[in-house]
Amino acid sequence: MYFHGTSQVNDRGHLEIGGVDTIELAHQYGTPLYVYDVALIRERARGFQTTFKNMGVKAQVAYASKAFSSIAMFQLAKEEGLSLDVVSGGELFTALVADFPVERIHFHGNNKSYEELEMAVQKKIGCVVVDNFLELDLLQEICEKNDYIMPILLRVTPGIEAHTHDYILTGQEDSKFGFDLQSGQAKEAMEIAVKRSHLDILGIHCHIGSQIFETTGFKMAAEKLFDTLKEWKEESGFEARVVNLGGGFGIRYTEEDSPIPVSRYVEEIIGDVQTHVKKLNMKMPEIWIEPGRSLVGDAGTTIYSVGSKKEIPNIRQYLAIDGGMSDNIRPALYQAKYEAVLANRVNDKAEETVSIAGKCCESGDMLIWDLPLPKANHEDYLAVFCTGAYGYSMANNYNRITRPAVVFVEDGEAQLVIKRESFEDLIRLDLPFQSKSKILK
Repeated sequence: MYFHGTSQVNDRGHLEIGGVDTIELAHQYGTPLYVYDVALIRERARGFQTTFKNMGVKAQVAYASKAFSSIAMFQLAKEEGLSLDVVSGGELFTALVADFPVERIHFHGNNKSYEELEMAVQKKIGCVVVDNFLELDLLQEICEKNDYIMPILLRVTPGIEAHTHDYILTGQEDSKFGFDLQSGQAKEAMEIAVKRSHLDILGIHCHIGSQIFETTGFKMAAEKLFDTLKEWKEESGFEARVVNLGGGFGIRYTEEDSPIPVSRYVEEIIGDVQTHVKKLNMKMPEIWIEPGRSLVGDAGTTIYSVGSKKEIPNIRQYLAIDGGMSDNIRPALYQAKYEAVLANRVNDKAEETVSIAGKCCESGDMLIWDLPLPKANHEDYLAVFCTGAYGYSMANNYNRITRPAVVFVEDGEAQLVIKRESFEDLIRLDLPFQSKSKILK
């Protein structure tokens, strides 16, 4: 059995995280319940940053907050000295409420609205990662109106495909994101940006995919970026101060996954950049990266209450839990795989193979297929590992199911950081129907 971070089995045979019994958490806060191992998040954050520091390289490690956004998470990122990557006005607003240092906020996204860009400018955030020509125009207009010069990066698509699922590929040539290198869009964008009076172009950005287990893609992307920067310097005199190689560093969801240590990703990225800088006789740029899943993914565990069982002789046995695609849509969206145990009987021997069904009224609401477990009943609790990324952030109210609570655990203490939604929360924005007959009267 593989445990992440501080997870272990206590003397009661219960799963314990951060020194806290998960069954006690389930009793106190209800289920489904997301539990985050704060010590593991800290360890990952420091692992990225320490490698840059030890190699004497100026850098920013920006938490890609789309993986999991909340006030408490942003405050933890601030405490660990991370920068922050936001992709919407909502994430930016949350960061502002969390009092995150605005100079360390980077705003991404392929279709930022005028209002979102205006918020970014008025709050004087650290950088906007420009994704298209419309943004160049809007940002210049907004900055002129607010008398502010906005630092920007140009997001480019280098034509590199990472070894990952098609739905989460973002760096290949055919992508909704960024300026294409091959067609000359990126060069045109750079030439426009350097002439804009209220835009300060720092450099370029790319993101080649997610859940990547090797460094080949990053090496190829770096080569493409520096070939481009060499051309821009020779033809236009532009020299990048920042090169952002994105994120996508993989984690272990199941025994099929073999991630490499975060320090190795960083070491190889630094080595490649240094090689290109020396070869091309350029100034060493500041390196930015954007880990999201690799910071919080395996730090999160979801605790469910076990419900009904259904056995189809000689075919399958279903075990239902009190959550599903409403709190973890990844299995339904792109067949993501997970490992799980009975949180209250971790040491018990597996006696049957079951498939974990969610409670949503949808045949595709299946969390795990063919999971070996002890014989379970409605008094048991299921712990699904590695749900810290894209669990709560993609949670929904399908079937009007309320979203779970979120708890942070560390050094034997638990802290509720997001309350469980109530039925009243579900209807808070609803308005009553005004029939036509009443309106006419």
